[in-house]
Amino acid sequence: SHGNKEVFSCRGILLAVQWFWDRGHKDITVFVPSWRKEQPRPDVLITDQYILRDLEKKKILVFTPSRRVGGKRIVCYDDRFIVKLAHESDGIVVSNDTYRDLQNERPDWKKFIEERLLMYSFVNDKY
Repeated sequence: SHGNKEVFSCRGILLAVQWFWDRGHKDITVFVPSWRKEQPRPDVLITDQYILRDLEKKKILVFTPSRRVGGKRIVCYDDRFIVKLAHESDGIVVSNDTYRDLQNERPDWKKFIEERLLMYSFVNDKY
């Protein structure tokens, strides 16, 4: 949301990570589809990609798998990675997604998502 749905803003990810880091949270994991590492296309803009590589080197960011089959990109369902890790590590999920499909899939995730989903917003560069 930092890029106002016009660009994928890697700086927005960094601002969110920094906000939690500054408050003493050190066990932070960011999931990003691996295709975000690729050269951006004109219809899928991305800014400050170097931030993704920096966060990956610091073991904060994890790229979820994707591949190309017959010229089409096949991506995994990264929501499952997010909720599974947060559930197993007794963490929180920071997202504006409500994960309704996953709530219906597993009753233990339903309660977890209801209680541990933290939605957010940006006001310019303020998280």
